Amino acid sequence: MSNNHRLKGLIALLRLPYWMMTGGLALLTSLAITKGSVDIQTALLSFLSLSFITSGGFSINDYFDRESDSIIKPRRPLPSGVLTLKQVITISVTLFVVGLVLAALINTLSFIILLIDSILLIIYSAIVKKKSGFVANILVGLLTGTAFLYGEATIFNTITLISLSLYPIAFGTIGGNVVRDILSREGDAKVGYPTLPLKVGDKAAVKIAAFFFTLCGVLAPLPYLIGNFSIFYLPLILCWSVLLLYSSFRLVTLEPIIANVRKYERLVTMSMMLLILSLIIEALSTTIGGLL
Repeated sequence: MSNNHRLKGLIALLRLPYWMMTGGLALLTSLAITKGSVDIQTALLSFLSLSFITSGGFSINDYFDRESDSIIKPRRPLPSGVLTLKQVITISVTLFVVGLVLAALINTLSFIILLIDSILLIIYSAIVKKKSGFVANILVGLLTGTAFLYGEATIFNTITLISLSLYPIAFGTIGGNVVRDILSREGDAKVGYPTLPLKVGDKAAVKIAAFFFTLCGVLAPLPYLIGNFSIFYLPLILCWSVLLLYSSFRLVTLEPIIANVRKYERLVTMSMMLLILSLIIEALSTTIGGLL
């Protein structure tokens, strides 16, 4: 196997795009809370530490999923033979250790949050995912939500109502995971994953996903409503809320065929950019306010 193939396998193992939804989200949260006043060192440590833990989680998940991936995702690094079991374990352990060390360099609470995240990611991959698909959906959503808590912890070494008011956005991730399980029903059935759609059917699963999307849409403006964020956060986040509520309505009222589910899964996924932009605008709110 050439070094080029191994490098491509490593990049695939790390799932780099997800860094923006974990480390990036934590960094944007800290910038939004402080209105942009985060020093470069803390910003880099915050982004990289959570991103490394994320990739460590994906790597260990690939290790535990190696048999099922050989059936439904044979091009992944392990089943394709690009990386060996030993290499994947070494990479995963290294990522977890480096992520935790970087978090410890920030403050104690940051280290504790990522230590708990690391333990839960291992439990998720080794046990939860194979025992209960819906519990796995919830756990992944809750882990994603810790990015908001981590963003505040890296700055103030504490967690307050500011980051807690952002945490309900994690409900959207839970809904998205349920919807994606509907789309992967055939593959999950082959390997015996006990996902929610396979247990209760697509129609009921869609309703549960819509419930979580609705919760996310209703609660997304909460940081403004309780006085933590400025008015500048509100316009785009309200647009996102409307799209989530609309997608929920359409998912419930339409037949849960793959084409319909995929259409609104994509709409929800793409609309998350409005959340990112809302946090960026909030980070710049002091500057914007000064210009108006």
